[in-house]
Amino acid sequence: MSLDQLIKGCKRNDTQAQSQLYKLYASKLFSVCLKYSRNYVEAEDNLQDAYLTIFKKIGQFKSQGSLEGWMKRITINTALQRYRSAGVFDIVNEDQIEDVTVEVDDDDMSIDYLLNIIQDLPDRYRLVFNLYALDDYSHKEIAAMLTISVGTSKSNLARARLILKEKIKQYKASPNSQSI
Repeated sequence: MSLDQLIKGCKRNDTQAQSQLYKLYASKLFSVCLKYSRNYVEAEDNLQDAYLTIFKKIGQFKSQGSLEGWMKRITINTALQRYRSAGVFDIVNEDQIEDVTVEVDDDDMSIDYLLNIIQDLPDRYRLVFNLYALDDYSHKEIAAMLTISVGTSKSNLARARLILKEKIKQYKASPNSQSI
């Protein structure tokens, strides 16, 4: 089936078309879920919820722009909704922290280790870090998505970078760092 046929089938609630669309994009969307989840199981739950929303709202997709981009946005919003309803973004002290850059030497550590330390960040820091650093959203867009201020977005990003920088520094100083 072509992509247009899959979309039309999904709009008719054709389970075969839904299954094919799932298989076509599940791995890419699961990667998105992993970035915005605390762990693998939560990522699986977020993927499941995202697909339920995708199939429910597929009629709203007007074939303007990429289907993958549309699905990715739904997947991110699905993961973020879990945190919004849990009160993760309630206002805390927004003291500005000096902007921090994190240098990663690709040869020194595995992608699994990097994913683990990102997943270990407190929710508010991890979500802002992923939206800004990995998905190229602006602080203004992040503030709107998470219903926080631009200052809070900037502060959370700086704190995330500070934590990541410290964990990478500890990793590099560890004698076991080559085995991780």
